[in-house]
Amino acid sequence: MSSPESNTGEHDRSIHQPVLLRETIDHLDLHPGQIVVDGTVGGGGHSQAILEQIGPSGLLIGCDRDAMMLNFARLKLDQPNCHLVQTSYAQIPEVLAALPPAFELGSQPVDRILLDLGLSSDQLQDDSRGFSFESTGSLDLRFDRSEGIPAWQMIAEMNEQDLVASLQQGGEERFATAIASAIVNRRQHQPIKSSQDLCETVTAAIPSHIRRDSRKHPATRVFQALRIAVNRELDQLKTALESAIPDVLKPGGRLAVISFHSLEDRIVKRAFRSDQQWEELTKKPVEAMPIERRMNPRSRTAKLRVARKR
Repeated sequence: MSSPESNTGEHDRSIHQPVLLRETIDHLDLHPGQIVVDGTVGGGGHSQAILEQIGPSGLLIGCDRDAMMLNFARLKLDQPNCHLVQTSYAQIPEVLAALPPAFELGSQPVDRILLDLGLSSDQLQDDSRGFSFESTGSLDLRFDRSEGIPAWQMIAEMNEQDLVASLQQGGEERFATAIASAIVNRRQHQPIKSSQDLCETVTAAIPSHIRRDSRKHPATRVFQALRIAVNRELDQLKTALESAIPDVLKPGGRLAVISFHSLEDRIVKRAFRSDQQWEELTKKPVEAMPIERRMNPRSRTAKLRVARKR
């Protein structure tokens, strides 16, 4: 929960468009005076709409692991009833316990919690982070660059067997064995330091007919797997759903989660359906309407699930 850095990249304001904004606000069923936690505040798009619904008598607490995104959010959410903290949503109980006196809740639970698990356009545009396939900067992939090790160091140190496991578990990559072998062979004579380096290595390891017929970049699943591993994303999500969020959400309170790939969505669906403390409100995930998919291609894989705490 350290203070965010001042650097906001090459642009001064967030260019990210919040996904499923109307659907999320509708399903949260917000009212004036409520206490809401946006666990992945990002550029502040969802939070801005939440503040409009809960009014000046409500309280919004926004968390994000990425210092750059919190700086963007501050520009959009400059209101006295909004408190932003750099941390993971898995640490929500600790955030609430450490609120400054002006926001102190005591043991009062919160009314609503939102998690948007997607990568933002701002992060993709920041060349120094390595999230984009075209990035020439360091292959970092961390949300919080003060924690853990960058992806380039991870793949330089992992043995081939662990690389295969990581690509299979975090990316469901069917060519994991060939890609891991290509990474190990390349790093013996040339380090993989940038996103371009990794893309070249992955592309060469995948059969040409697969590359030709695929609508996705051939390195999509590899980047996903490495990003998940570097940031421990699935562990964070499981911790939040199993203990952190249930500990602070009031009975009758709502949790909304927007996921962007099957690994996340399965974890959310399983938690909502197998845990007795949740009542699932969306039997099928809510997906973006065709007009949003056309205007914001990143919404195409988004799935919103909502549950009420019993």
